[in-house]
Amino acid sequence: MLNKKHEYVVHYADPLPDNKGDWNGPVWEKIPHLELTYFRPEGSGHRPTTRAKLIYDSKSLYCIFQVQDQYVSCVHSSFRSPVCQDSCVEFFVQPKPDCGYFNFEFNCGGTLLASYVTDPTRVGTGLKKYSDLTLNDIEPIDIFHSLPQRVSPEIQQKITWYLAFSIPFALFEKYTGLLPRIHGSQWKANFYKCGDRTSHPHWASWSPVKELNFHLPDCFGNIYFKP
Repeated sequence: MLNKKHEYVVHYADPLPDNKGDWNGPVWEKIPHLELTYFRPEGSGHRPTTRAKLIYDSKSLYCIFQVQDQYVSCVHSSFRSPVCQDSCVEFFVQPKPDCGYFNFEFNCGGTLLASYVTDPTRVGTGLKKYSDLTLNDIEPIDIFHSLPQRVSPEIQQKITWYLAFSIPFALFEKYTGLLPRIHGSQWKANFYKCGDRTSHPHWASWSPVKELNFHLPDCFGNIYFKP
């Protein structure tokens, strides 16, 4: 299972999405989705169906998540807070093989934790070498969330929620240097769903990870930008 390299084709966006979380809207409806089917055994029996789609244009990368969830909780509302403890989706991406990777972590209320990691070696509860993205960095990131910023008490019944965002390529280049031509390029990435401190903790990924640790770039799959 771990030897299988997952791949996803990112289609060019024309027209652009309006970022209202419209999974079946005119822009997103024909875009193939990927699904997070690998669940770590350390989690509970909760297995939320989590899907994502990606598209791009000359300036930005666009993503939408659809989560068929239960036991949904969201208590963190400030930038850089530990959103993985809430009902959360994450996008980790490495634009160039000779650079680090970015982790973008969003709870269901749209709160973001993001950093640029150049050495993911575990040091205690942290990583050996990384840079937190700044408020100026994330200002151009457009985030849509279908649920309120805070969800407490926990939603016990089944519910479907959406999280969408766009990230300018210029943000990546601030940390990696100039990117090659996007059309036809291949990046490495992984997609995650978690809820560390919900009543039913779980950890799911698109490309499987060899241990309970999302910071494993050697386990990333490939995303290919179709010309």
